[in-house]
Amino acid sequence: MVGKAFWSAISGAALLLGACSSENSGADDARLAAGPAASFSRSAATPVQANDSYYTTAAAAVATRAERHQLGKAKNVILFVGDGMGISTITAARIHAGQLKGVDGESYKLAMETLPHAALSKTYSHDAQVSDSASTATAMVTGVKARSRTLGVTQDANYSNCASTVGNGTDSIFELAERAGLATGIITTARLTHATPASTYSEVPNRDWEDDDDLPGAGEDACKDIARQFIEWPEGDHFEIALGGGRRHFLPEEDDGRRGDGRNFLEEWSAKSSAHTTIRNKGDFDAINFASDARILGLFAKSHMDYEVDRKTSRKGDPSIEEMTRAAITRLSQDEDGYVLLVEGGRIDHGHHGTNAARALGDTVAFDEAVAAALEMTSSEDTLIIVTADHSHTFVIQGYPARGNPILGKVALLDGRPAPAGDGKPYTTLSYANGSSAYDTFGDGERADLTDIDTTDKDFKQQSLLPSPSETHGGEDVAVFASGPGAELVAGVMEQNEIFHVMGKASGLVE
Repeated sequence: MVGKAFWSAISGAALLLGACSSENSGADDARLAAGPAASFSRSAATPVQANDSYYTTAAAAVATRAERHQLGKAKNVILFVGDGMGISTITAARIHAGQLKGVDGESYKLAMETLPHAALSKTYSHDAQVSDSASTATAMVTGVKARSRTLGVTQDANYSNCASTVGNGTDSIFELAERAGLATGIITTARLTHATPASTYSEVPNRDWEDDDDLPGAGEDACKDIARQFIEWPEGDHFEIALGGGRRHFLPEEDDGRRGDGRNFLEEWSAKSSAHTTIRNKGDFDAINFASDARILGLFAKSHMDYEVDRKTSRKGDPSIEEMTRAAITRLSQDEDGYVLLVEGGRIDHGHHGTNAARALGDTVAFDEAVAAALEMTSSEDTLIIVTADHSHTFVIQGYPARGNPILGKVALLDGRPAPAGDGKPYTTLSYANGSSAYDTFGDGERADLTDIDTTDKDFKQQSLLPSPSETHGGEDVAVFASGPGAELVAGVMEQNEIFHVMGKASGLVE
């Protein structure tokens, strides 16, 4: 049954639970001076997946925790997903960020670590101990656990089977937000049609069906490709802002895209209204007035956007994830009814898959800067911020390196001497359990000697043990950090799909 709740936000300044690191204290003062949040009303809804067994169990768990708290009401919700950002990645990124600033890395604090509530999230999918980004993203934005490699469908839909999706769709928190009149947005450094961002709007039994060229049958309406589902998304007045990569899936082959149906989705977006606009580069981005009613689709790369360490030296000069986050919050804040926003650091995952810790950690630090920007620009009185990961990786921090040893370097003992492994050769603090680098690690049957290798170079690939074309995900729990109204519901060891219910209950969008 659909009900309706009416809330008035607490007036006056309040203690900001989600403060950033000490260098952002000025931003805290700005948020305190912002004054009382606007009053708003909101309708709660029952999603179509409400009878799913994973949904009901997670809803009950969150409801039980809610009984112990007098929860505030979240006008806005921001979900930050560091793709592949396991706990070892957070630890290494903390040290890396501090060392980049010339301070003690071990005691440094990332912005995400300042959020006052924390928990662990169990990331298994319906059919896998170690899951992928599609099923984990589906868990977070719909409240159900699905089969790996499927998007926006329940456990009853089978991988790559179009017919099995009929009647097994879901309502994401973004779809519910649009129906309730809120603004919505997506920010990602990956393709906009990639697993995590696509979970907000698509229902597909195969995450790889990003354009019609990927579909198993020509023009099969039973399963629309992911890019088509974005442009034809029927919810509310559609996303106010969507920024990322993946332009090739929106363009026909004759325009350097991959679509075989001849449709040009960038032109179709611009034709929706005079407010709709598309942007492709930093110049376009800088020219947009985000404090307006513009409806912006930004696709800055044919595939994924650049890694942060490459973006900084690229002539192309894409906007950073921090800049895109600031733009999205500015744009969505024009809607007085509130908003729901996803921000994904998508390339953390890709760095790990390539056993390239420098790029993975560089993107984690950039992702954390986006978190800091959101904390600066919003108030913990009315904005729920959740920072988490979809899954981990086989990434380890090892040996007994001295404090202050470069996190990307070779292990050095307390007296400064290199620490050899059992084979007498040096080894790095960071490594992987599997990955393509294993072919070089043991290329001649013995482990490669790193003595004369600069392991801090951005192109260095950490050694790995088991050979694999691509390093795999890890299956351990990941961290969840939260601040703002409803953040108290982030506690203990949670099922990953409980995150949806935390957002739904705090925002009043879910019955």
